[in-house]
Amino acid sequence: MVKRNHKFKSGEGAMYYTRKAAMNKLQLNIKDFRQLCILKGIYPREPKHRARAQHGSREMKILYHKKDITFLLHEPIVWTLRDRKIFNRRIKHAAAKQNMNLRDIRLHNYPQLKLDHIVKERYPTFIDAIKELDDCMTLLFMFSTFPATKIITRELTRMSRRLTVEFMHYVIAAQALRKVFISIKGYYFQAEIKGETVTWIVPHYFPYSPHRGEMVDLSIMKSFGDFFTVMAGFINYRLYHSINLVYPPQFAHSLDSDETMGNEQKFVSERIAALNVELLRSDGGNGDTEEPELLEWTGNDEELPHVSQIRQEAQNVNKLKTLFKGLKFFLNREVPREPLVFIIRCFGGKVSWDKTMFVGATFDESDETITHQIVDRPSMEKQHISRDYIQPQWVFDSVNQRRLLPTNKYFMGAVLPPHLSPFTSANARYVPPEELAARKAAEGEEEEETFEPAEVNADQEHISDDEEVQDPENEQEMQDYALMKAFNDERTDSLNSGKKEGAEDATDNGKDAAEKKQQQNGDGESDDEDEEEEEEEDVMPKKQKPVSNKPKGMAVRRGTVYRENEAEKKIVDKQEEALRARMVKSRHRKLYSKLVEREKKADKNARLLANKRERIEKQKRAEQVEKQKQQRKQILA
Repeated sequence: MVKRNHKFKSGEGAMYYTRKAAMNKLQLNIKDFRQLCILKGIYPREPKHRARAQHGSREMKILYHKKDITFLLHEPIVWTLRDRKIFNRRIKHAAAKQNMNLRDIRLHNYPQLKLDHIVKERYPTFIDAIKELDDCMTLLFMFSTFPATKIITRELTRMSRRLTVEFMHYVIAAQALRKVFISIKGYYFQAEIKGETVTWIVPHYFPYSPHRGEMVDLSIMKSFGDFFTVMAGFINYRLYHSINLVYPPQFAHSLDSDETMGNEQKFVSERIAALNVELLRSDGGNGDTEEPELLEWTGNDEELPHVSQIRQEAQNVNKLKTLFKGLKFFLNREVPREPLVFIIRCFGGKVSWDKTMFVGATFDESDETITHQIVDRPSMEKQHISRDYIQPQWVFDSVNQRRLLPTNKYFMGAVLPPHLSPFTSANARYVPPEELAARKAAEGEEEEETFEPAEVNADQEHISDDEEVQDPENEQEMQDYALMKAFNDERTDSLNSGKKEGAEDATDNGKDAAEKKQQQNGDGESDDEDEEEEEEEDVMPKKQKPVSNKPKGMAVRRGTVYRENEAEKKIVDKQEEALRARMVKSRHRKLYSKLVEREKKADKNARLLANKRERIEKQKRAEQVEKQKQQRKQILA
């Protein structure tokens, strides 16, 4: 008897588990199943044919690959989660009997999750972990600002704070920061680590306000936080050793003082959190960064067309690393301390603040060597002539434009220029006029820096001067000969290229053409003889003309300007677009339509932004004109 193939036993129908079936397979509840999927990096899948994957049902269900669930079956954490379930029941039972000693014993023996092997499993190489560092640092920076709650424990917030401070110290020591930006969400930072760009967000330092339960599920975020703390510990350890820093971070000088006798660990942690001290190096260095040597390319630039761009970018990055070198900043109490200290230290500057504000201040406000004081207030009673009083945006804009901007637009009480985002592409549909002006200014500076005057060879000048002095007549004869030769060549080319109706094709050699014409004249062909005689009559006067030393002038004709019809161009573009759409395969038509809709949406947004900007500028000009009129009326009155 032939074996029958049952429906949904092979193919797409046998590839997926529903979430309920997966939980039954693993014998876990919904909370533990979510935590396990987060830790292992398992996520739901979208099948091509949902009806086949769900055995004929068209209801929207959460589906997982069978191979992923089978992969989770062999995970040791599953047994730990099951043990936790048992311990929770026993702790609850002991508390119900009011046996606090037994409850404390079971809480002390509560099984802990070990995630080291999961980190190594998910990230086989160190670069893979660096690529996933964006979300890790964003979440840890957010947890570091949280107070201790029922779900987010104090240990998690302290560990998040420690790991983020260690990471910022690495970025300062490696001078890896590249871009900064302020937005409503917080401070955006982008660093280049091991050739990979890492972008993270630091929230604004506002008081914590409890959220509503339906907005954010903190238990899910805590699962991510537990995994990211272990991951960040591995990454910080590798990063510190890559630049010869001792991990965990330590002071580079002795701490034998009266202040450290009470609690040395607290003293060190506070000073390290200040981001204003040099850390101890394993190679015995003093922490001063040496300028890297640029390797010159000795090959042929024609083989690699982007070599010049790569070299120019490397030079710009090296200049950016020492942007604030030699400058001393003082922070007022009203400005955010940690982001500004982090940025200034990354680019070689020195910074301090009021001693009563935070520990780690290195100099006072009365120091005469301070070059910039960052304030965020309209005015100050006492000011020093030797320093510039600027607003915090100057630091961010200077870093993004990779040059020290003029401080007159950022003085106290001044209306600040627009804060442009550095995270934009060069081929964006809409570019603000301020960004265009900044790009032109940067290009102008690069041209000035790369411009070099032409070098003159003194030996060649000396030889030419000697030749003019020794034998000027010989040089004049050589010039006359060169002019004669150029004129004869030009005349020969014009004769060879010039043709009349009925004339035969002339060859490159003038003598061969003349002999050929003479032979044809001797053959007695009457029709050709008349035409050849006319040609000879035209050519002979040209040959008999006296040779002049002046080169022959060039004839110039006025060209016609081609103007494209806009209406016809739109029609042709629509026809080409329709033809492209018809050439797309049926399986790719949805994707093509999505791409077309995305382009149309981008064009629409760019057009709306341009119109909005034009409307705002028009309103500003009208207000300015009205203000001038009012001032004139007041003057005349």
